[in-house]
Amino acid sequence: MDMVVKSVLYRAGKPLRTVEIDEISEAVCEPDAFVWVGLHHPDEPLLRKVQREFNLHDLAIEDALKAHQRPKIETYGASLFIVVKTAQLIEGEVQYGETHVFVGHNFLVTVRHGASSSYTEVRTRVEENPQLLAKGPGFALYSVLDFVVDNYQPIMNSYEAQFDRIEASMFKADFDLAVVQESYELRRSLIELRNAAVPMDEICNQLVRFHEEIIPKELRAYFRDIRDHAHRIMAATDDLREMLTNAMHVNLALVSVRQNDIVKQLAGWGAVLAVPTIIFSLYGMNFQNMPELKFAWGYPLTLAVTVAACTWLYRKLKKTGWL
Repeated sequence: MDMVVKSVLYRAGKPLRTVEIDEISEAVCEPDAFVWVGLHHPDEPLLRKVQREFNLHDLAIEDALKAHQRPKIETYGASLFIVVKTAQLIEGEVQYGETHVFVGHNFLVTVRHGASSSYTEVRTRVEENPQLLAKGPGFALYSVLDFVVDNYQPIMNSYEAQFDRIEASMFKADFDLAVVQESYELRRSLIELRNAAVPMDEICNQLVRFHEEIIPKELRAYFRDIRDHAHRIMAATDDLREMLTNAMHVNLALVSVRQNDIVKQLAGWGAVLAVPTIIFSLYGMNFQNMPELKFAWGYPLTLAVTVAACTWLYRKLKKTGWL
């Protein structure tokens, strides 16, 4: 696998030529030009070579080598180091990766780690806007960050579809352990997606407020648009988590109501059966004038009274909703 995806020199909003890594330090000295280098899982020798060509800071290179960094933006002299969390929906499973970005007034270096879509599509779209590309690497940086945030939306859509299935199962009076486990896993996935989107707010805010040499005024609205997209993902995850919690509470309430109904039914039948139990228990007592022995109609009368009492009690409990 080629670690250098593409390395191109741009001037006046147009790609001039492909440059080798060893030629970059000379190419960036050309007036009104910048270099965009795309790397994919680079090894240490390659990153060290890039460091020398762009005069990058040691700490930033160490972070790019180790990966597994938290999303952030750091300033090292005249250049910035940005880490964003990427996400892809692959065969129904969400996989996360990272993109590390080095950016200065005349260069942009993107380093992809883990699950991340290729930025070839982004580069093509950028090159189709020469007027904005002429503003320097700021527009290319915007396009990369916007692409990362836009990839969160299909994942959010899949979570919403999953929630609809869970919600349909939750609004039943039966307790389903598998559904409860799935809802817990969904809540955890929503938190992970939200944690990926939240740092975008601070990153874009700092780019707009403090780095005019890289992000000119004409491009600030574009970074505010990224913030809006990130806020939309954050709000959607918060809303879905709250709805999921409410659905779980409703399910527990329905299960409790169902259990109460069962308890009431058992208690009602217990009351109905108590009547014959009490009456027939008299036959176990030792006294002379038992109904069956001295009174000809004693037995049928006892049965009639028992049936009548049970029927009356059943109708009464049925009317009150206990049976």
